[in-house]
Amino acid sequence: MNTITIYHTPRCSNSRSALEMIRASGAEPRIVEYLETPPNADELKAIAQATGQPLRALLRTKEPDYLAQGLDNPALSDDQLAAAMAATPVLINRPIVVTPLGARLCRPPEVVLDILPQTSAQD
Repeated sequence: MNTITIYHTPRCSNSRSALEMIRASGAEPRIVEYLETPPNADELKAIAQATGQPLRALLRTKEPDYLAQGLDNPALSDDQLAAAMAATPVLINRPIVVTPLGARLCRPPEVVLDILPQTSAQD
């Protein structure tokens, strides 16, 4: 089964665009509105590992909570960052898309095209 999951917020234009691109490919993803149902710390670490990027790459550094919680401290461990992100999901950058071909932070949203399964219609 080709499961696609998007960590999504409807208010974000990048998130809406990535969702549209997924649907245009013929897939209907599992939509996780992460502000209402945030991934836990272990899930966040696993998602970051799947992207091939450090967990810090999934942080929204322009959120006031980022500085208020001292998350700019480079000495913080992934466990500390993941706990902060799970407790304050507005700190999670979006959209994050996970497919059988990998996971990506889809900023810009066109990045999602790199991990969508290809259809045979283009052969």
